[in-house]
Amino acid sequence: MSLNFKVVLVEPLYQGNVGSVARAMKNFGFSDLVLVNPCPLEGEARAMSSHARDVLEGAIITSCIEDAVADANLLIGTTGITGSKFDEHIRIPAHVPRELKQHLQGSCGTVALLFGRENKGFTKDELRMMDMILTIPTSEIYPVMNLSHAVAVVLYELSDIQPGETPLADPFDTKLLMEHFAQVLDNIDYPEHKKEKTELMLKKIFGRARLIPREVQTLRGVLRRVQKNLVSDLKK
Repeated sequence: MSLNFKVVLVEPLYQGNVGSVARAMKNFGFSDLVLVNPCPLEGEARAMSSHARDVLEGAIITSCIEDAVADANLLIGTTGITGSKFDEHIRIPAHVPRELKQHLQGSCGTVALLFGRENKGFTKDELRMMDMILTIPTSEIYPVMNLSHAVAVVLYELSDIQPGETPLADPFDTKLLMEHFAQVLDNIDYPEHKKEKTELMLKKIFGRARLIPREVQTLRGVLRRVQKNLVSDLKK
């Protein structure tokens, strides 16, 4: 059993940053790099990667986030914005790297660590995909971090994490669970204007819960029983 981390850079703008990320990854023992629609990677990227050129040259390039994280059990999105009144259900609760390490201790599976664009981070739709939100506490005097520095801080905290035998739920099964909850919300005539927020909250709850396969199946069994009883009540 193992706990694997993949670093996913979403549309990185500067090849020097990509090279520096590869170097930081090798510094802390990580090698799985995925690039979503990256900038051209030429001499500067190779120069900045230094002795981590193998990490850079071994990077997988995809055209969308979905392909980049298809095999990941858990999606962790990093953001420097930890919440606001208009979208707090998307950005909070936000965890710091040390908390993430404690959370994943003893697990096995694949975790995707996603880092957004240098100039604007993630879109709201992209943040909705995340199971957990990660942020790095910084000084209020200058809170903005360079991409490679942020990656280095996160990987430093995770570099000595101890995997275990607790399997993270399969991403396909977790997706089915979320779709099942959406069906039940429809079945009970849940207010339409509250559905999106509620589904996002459930996704974040499940992400923090570190669901295992049996728990996902048990929850789906409960939902099936709820639906069955709803049908029975309608027939009375």
